Amino acid sequence: MPPPIDVCIRGAGIVGRTLALLLARERLRVGLVAGPEPAAGHSDVRAYALNTASRALLERVRAWPDETHATPVLGMEVHGDEGGAVRFSAQAERVAALAWIADVPALEQQLAEATRYQPGITLLAQPEPAALTVVCEGRASATRAEFGVQFEVTPYGQHAVAARLDCEKPHGQVARQWFADGEVTALLPLGGAAGNSVALVWSVSQQSAAALMALDPAAFEERLQTASHAALGRLTLASERNAWPLQLARADHWCGAGWVLAGDAAHNVHPLAGQGLNLGLADVRELAQVLQGREYWRSVGDAKLLRRYERARKPDVLAMGLATDGLQQLFARTEAPWAWARNWGMKGFERSGPLKHWVARQAMGRL
Repeated sequence: MPPPIDVCIRGAGIVGRTLALLLARERLRVGLVAGPEPAAGHSDVRAYALNTASRALLERVRAWPDETHATPVLGMEVHGDEGGAVRFSAQAERVAALAWIADVPALEQQLAEATRYQPGITLLAQPEPAALTVVCEGRASATRAEFGVQFEVTPYGQHAVAARLDCEKPHGQVARQWFADGEVTALLPLGGAAGNSVALVWSVSQQSAAALMALDPAAFEERLQTASHAALGRLTLASERNAWPLQLARADHWCGAGWVLAGDAAHNVHPLAGQGLNLGLADVRELAQVLQGREYWRSVGDAKLLRRYERARKPDVLAMGLATDGLQQLFARTEAPWAWARNWGMKGFERSGPLKHWVARQAMGRL
């Protein structure tokens, strides 16, 4: 009979597997509950912008993809709808990269390999009793309600439309974003330094999302080329299109005796700042540190111990949620005075010097 486990992690996505690897390194016996396999023929077109802190964490568990699947971002361009623009560069910040755009299937494969060869992790088909249950099932978690958690959801009335595209011009390792008419269009560089492919995240109204998903490829490409001001020349779809609703959401409490939430199961933010997974991996890092530093007489499921993690993480998550929600609300207003005000603000921010530098360092996960 196998020995009992110390920690049962429900959810084997990026957050759950990273946590499992960290805890197994601390000689905790970890059970990892995998969800159902993706439907046959389904392709995952997601890509995440990962900051320096997230990269360091994934390197620590030996799950960082090669440069072909984790493209360094040397520049970021954010364009408003009335000529306002903000630009960041790795050179100006004196760093190797502002972020890395990680291909999700490649990252998940790296994590799956790492967990497969970690003897302290047992893959489970069903949850098993443990001193601590960690819920990493994502925003659609079916487990939160078992612990009496209220998940407060504010829908944005928007969907993210995602796809992969080949570009006529090389991306030059620049992440580009446009705010216009309440929509946010982001093209994230893929394929390494010399690549000419991008990941699209296009935040649009629910009605526009349905229309975009129904367009034939040529018409979709033309619409996107217009939205991106032809910055990368002709765009050609290289994948199917996926779409999902966007929301701001927070769990009213994250932990109790013997259980804790992490990642999207605890919080969701708008993707316009590309910080969703970075927040989840920061949860992982903090939770692992709290468990590692516990008093010898405390169980890993001790409620007071777990509240240290909740208190440490909630302020950062709240701040990021307020920032992304504020930006989304600001650019959703189409009236002329709002357009003038936000673009005046963007131009001022571009010239702000120390403030701009501080924001860049925060986004990169640096102090």
